[in-house]
Amino acid sequence: ILVLLTVWRFALGQPAGGDDAQCLRGLKMGFQDVQRSLFSTWNDSTLQNPCFKQSFTSLTGVNCNDNKVVSIFLGGRMLGGTISPAITNCSNLNTLDLSDNQLTGVIPSQIGQLNILAKLNLANNRLGGAIPESLANCTYLSVLDLHKNALTGQIPVSLGSLQRLNSFDVSYNDLSGPIPYALANTSAGIRFNASAFAGNKHLYGYPLPEPKPRNLSILGIVGIGLGSGMLSLIVSFTAVCIWLRLSEQRLAAEEGKISQLMP
Repeated sequence: ILVLLTVWRFALGQPAGGDDAQCLRGLKMGFQDVQRSLFSTWNDSTLQNPCFKQSFTSLTGVNCNDNKVVSIFLGGRMLGGTISPAITNCSNLNTLDLSDNQLTGVIPSQIGQLNILAKLNLANNRLGGAIPESLANCTYLSVLDLHKNALTGQIPVSLGSLQRLNSFDVSYNDLSGPIPYALANTSAGIRFNASAFAGNKHLYGYPLPEPKPRNLSILGIVGIGLGSGMLSLIVSFTAVCIWLRLSEQRLAAEEGKISQLMP
């Protein structure tokens, strides 16, 4: 009977998806559920067996296929906290969307171990640190959206090797350095346009426009003009005063000569 029960549980997909369970537990521990409602379905019972009957799950924001977690959609849930490195345990994940939340910390380099990840959207959070170079290991990645965060450092050159990447956005961060050539150019022309890199003050290179020369501002020009004008006025006034003084002396001398000649 015990053997039959075990077989029956496997047939229904009841065995706990160990790796997926660790993944989701780790995420839950790292997140802060500001609304206190999202994780009402993420309890010990459901997390023990995230997927059942091949493609079913009772976990909010989670999709399953073939008894494996394949996508996590938790965008716009007002989640705080950090992204747990335990995400690497969801080894069959192809979509991770945590956009429009309040997540802090760094992007875990372990995401680069998700070999079949196709879509990664972490936009509009408060994530800092560098963009992990390990993301270049996600060779199936087609969407990488990291805009509106606080990411620093340079864009990894290795991301240019992602041949399937057709949507890329790192705008409005604090990135610096040159834009990798392979992300800006292809044999067919421009790969990702300037909007994908905009809003990073210290980022430069094609396709961003050339930085404008640091000309003097209008106020600066006016100030210099006023300053030079005042100096010219002072010099001119001094010269006039000297000329008038000399003229007075000359007139006085001539008057003296005239008075001597008069009887």
